[in-house]
Amino acid sequence: MTDPAFPDHEYLTVKELAELLRLKERKIYDLAASGAVPCSRATGKLLFPAADIRSWIAQAKSGGGTAPEPRPADRPPIVLGSHDPLLDWAIRQSRCGLASYFDGSLDGLDRFVRGEGVAAGLHVHDAASARWNVPVVSHRAAGQNAVLISFATRRRGLVFRPGEARPARLSDLAGRRIVPRQAESGTETLFRELAAKEGLELAALDFAEVARTEDAAVEAVRRGDGDAAFGLEAVARGYGLEFLPIVEEQFALLFDRKAWFDTPVQRLMEFCATAQFASRAAAYGGYGIEHFGQVIWNASAG
Repeated sequence: MTDPAFPDHEYLTVKELAELLRLKERKIYDLAASGAVPCSRATGKLLFPAADIRSWIAQAKSGGGTAPEPRPADRPPIVLGSHDPLLDWAIRQSRCGLASYFDGSLDGLDRFVRGEGVAAGLHVHDAASARWNVPVVSHRAAGQNAVLISFATRRRGLVFRPGEARPARLSDLAGRRIVPRQAESGTETLFRELAAKEGLELAALDFAEVARTEDAAVEAVRRGDGDAAFGLEAVARGYGLEFLPIVEEQFALLFDRKAWFDTPVQRLMEFCATAQFASRAAAYGGYGIEHFGQVIWNASAG
């Protein structure tokens, strides 16, 4: 016999299941994240198979199991780590409700491990393996319930003012004033690695004041506070500066797996799959988003 309170279609939405169980929608997301309730994903949204939900409810009524309570303490809805102009724009444009605190990849990773945010943007190159992000994440975040997702590739290189002597390589920076990034940033780590490979002595450089975001570094060059910065093509174009490509890096997002099911993160991810997002990436220049959403590393798999 059909329960008149039970929807008669094959899948239930979060709202429908919340009304059926007389719970808040946030509770439904918590149950889905913990694996306590049967669910599947289609078109980026959580759906709950009606037949499985019936069985799940019946099992709970018969004493065969009860749904766990939501985790007692949530991570704050903050995206940490490396500053990325496209990600920064998407967070605001999607109106997802996430805040941001960008102060470098390594700073963000440490804060993520301490539970200070739901995600961290990373672009950390491992010189020993020539791999991006996975070595540092698997080492520092091994005990986290987390997953690493591809966001975009980005062209990084030397940014300088039009009309000035064009460098051909990093070693041409000797004697010039450089705008550095903070030590905890993936940019500074990569710059020092590549400089060492080219035999560029850092002592031969004149360093300006540290810039803590991609925009701040390029803006400093535009103002004349420095002759060059190791920055992104997208930002250089936005400020009307010259750009010499050096490397294509991989920018990824490390997510807390439980927070992944919450509305803010899902809204951001759904927005990043839209034509509007793709159009903005193309307009910025220097981005490749063809692998967006691909799982790179999964804590449960080590």
